[in-house]
Parts: sequence; C-alpha cells; structure tokens
Amino acid sequence: MRLLIVDDSNIIRSRIARIVSDPRLPDITIVGMAKNGVEAITLLQQHNPEMVTMDLTMPEMDGVECTEAMIKMNPKLNILIVSALSDKATAIKALKKGAKGFLYKPFTDEQLVEAFVELLK
Repeated sequence: MRLLIVDDSNIIRSRIARIVSDPRLPDITIVGMAKNGVEAITLLQQHNPEMVTMDLTMPEMDGVECTEAMIKMNPKLNILIVSALSDKATAIKALKKGAKGFLYKPFTDEQLVEAFVELLK
C-alpha cells in the first residue's frame, strides 16, 4: 500500500510517517511527503499512491481543492483528511469532493491507526 502524506507541518508529516509502521496496519510504504497541494499533485503523478493523508489548511492549494483534483486524476484514491479545523463545513466539503474519512488534530496514535483501518476496509 503506497501512501502520500500531505501537511504543511513537518511535525505532523513525521508523526504520521512514524505511526504507519504500526503492526496492526498492512505494509504501508510512504512514497512522498508534500507541504502543500501543489507538491501533492506532482507527487501523486510521480508515485501513484493508493492512500493519501490530507491537511485542509495549507498554502498555495488547500486540502479541499487538492482532494478534488486528486479524485479527478484517480477516482479510486483513498483520502483521509487530517485537520485541526473545527469547521465541520470544510471537512464535509472535502468529503463531498471524494475524501473517504476525516480525523481531527490533535489525534492520538491509536486514533490514526483506527482511521487507517477504517479507510482500508
């Protein structure tokens, strides 16, 4: 399973990368890390991941716009929104654009593992 991590926070990108090695998850290979939607689109084209973790609030291209663009490129893509936004309307917008799940920041390791398990069902 190939994963692309998209978040403008280096700390969050590193944390997600660490958590995906959890033994309860299938073998996940991180094919790229992007700090904004523009980088994410480029990495999607280069590496064709099956899964993406997506922040909503980022410079250059936000998560909703990026989710929409990625789903147009690959409708089968599993996108998990991981965002601090307490604004549910933005999260719902991303889900309507094709994201498959949502996880609020701050999250525990356990919550992220559970979100991945749900996403992969």
